[in-house]
Amino acid sequence: MKITPDILLRAYACGVFPMAESAGDDEIHWVDPMRRGVLLPGGFHVPRRLARTVRQNRFEARFDTAFAQVLDECAAPAPGRQQTWINEPIRELYIDLHRMGHAHSVETWREGKLVGGLYGVKLGAAFFGESMFSRETDASKVALVHLWQRLMAGGFTLLDTQFLTEHLATFGAVEIDRDLYRSLLAAALEREARF
Repeated sequence: MKITPDILLRAYACGVFPMAESAGDDEIHWVDPMRRGVLLPGGFHVPRRLARTVRQNRFEARFDTAFAQVLDECAAPAPGRQQTWINEPIRELYIDLHRMGHAHSVETWREGKLVGGLYGVKLGAAFFGESMFSRETDASKVALVHLWQRLMAGGFTLLDTQFLTEHLATFGAVEIDRDLYRSLLAAALEREARF
């Protein structure tokens, strides 16, 4: 069965997200972790050094001006990661979700060049962070700070980070079990938020 953007949105609403084994693998696998990384209102923390970087306006933050480019940068090999879970079918699905207004990018630019960013999916008052990249120190972290500010201003109640990493924990991300995650997701889907 071909996965369509509507099927993908229904999967997100059930707490499931897609991944591929590698860029060369045409198959899509559904992931439903027992434990989930999340950022919740009131729990976000900006490390002091990063707050200074944000205040200095070293990077220009933009939203949805280079979605496909952010997606491609997230899929590109990077130091410490030669493989990606973003294959061509996944890329096409997220491009379609972006056209439909459900997928968004946050980009950091420096001297007219895209140097960092992230993208994810909006559904109700939940935002599902998918991937991020950085070509300069702190570029993706600054994008995350701008994403959080946008989400809080828009009335979001859940930022799903999928997995908890050491990097995300420095921002206040926590790991919760599947049942609590689904409860928070259900509540977020009952609300509407503006990206």
